[in-house]
Amino acid sequence: MAAPDSASAAATAIDDAIDEYLLYLTVERGLSRNTIAAYRSDLTFYGKVLSGAGLAAPSSITRDHVERFLGSRRADGVSGRTVARALSSVRGFHRFLVANDPSVSKDATENVTIERPLKKLPDVLPVHEIERLLEGVDTGTMLGIRNRAMLEMSYGAGLRVSELLSLDISALALEEGYLRIMGKGAKERIVPVGGEAIRWTTRYRETVRPSLVERARRSGRTDTSVLFLNARGRPLSRMGYWKILKAAALGAGVRGRVKPHTLRHSFATHLLEGGCDLRVVQELLGHSDISTTQIYTSVDRTYLKEVVATFHPRS
Repeated sequence: MAAPDSASAAATAIDDAIDEYLLYLTVERGLSRNTIAAYRSDLTFYGKVLSGAGLAAPSSITRDHVERFLGSRRADGVSGRTVARALSSVRGFHRFLVANDPSVSKDATENVTIERPLKKLPDVLPVHEIERLLEGVDTGTMLGIRNRAMLEMSYGAGLRVSELLSLDISALALEEGYLRIMGKGAKERIVPVGGEAIRWTTRYRETVRPSLVERARRSGRTDTSVLFLNARGRPLSRMGYWKILKAAALGAGVRGRVKPHTLRHSFATHLLEGGCDLRVVQELLGHSDISTTQIYTSVDRTYLKEVVATFHPRS
């Protein structure tokens, strides 16, 4: 049998290392399926560039190879944000190699920098539009009550869509005024809940949810621990939530841009506008790095500028 060529051997060694890293992110870091898919996409491109360079092993990767990879992504016409994400993925991979592969002594991404893309400000609705959206939900039906409870909870606790839709009935402590949330990376946090969210969620749980659970049981489903259920008693999908939110915005005549995380972004921004400390907002949102939370201070500064422009006599 012919011996494999050097490019094939290199591809095998590097691909194996990438697979080990992705397994580490999945099992030990507990990252979400979507996050793992993004890492896999970036590192697959990276592996192809390294394979094309005919490298013998991960220990042969240099800064030049990393920069060649980033240049190839730019040549593909991807956005600056995508290039920045690719560097982040590759940087994490090399840090893993340094920590786990005895043959790798240096991080090839050290001192590799790219122009940081401008952060896109989140879509935020002013308080009066949030109120109009929530109060405009038709609560004359069972599902309308569920919709109002779900949207109130999204805004009242600042939850990610994934956290809202996976919220377990056992995580509720509404009498005490808080929720137990399992966030990104399987990190648990305790989140206080607003009064309107408590009121509508309690109403939904006591008057609507039992009927939805019964529908599920009649169809043979017994896994009904998720709080918010669809008309058949099954957990709501992201698309289902998105349709409910869009319908509520349309019905209320809300003119601002509404996206799945708009209520979460508005929650954070309104707290800061009210004088809440940034560290507290970081804890409520479940951000591991405060730099992620700081984007909301840009929104807050925009708001303050508008206030001055509106009310200052010399504006």
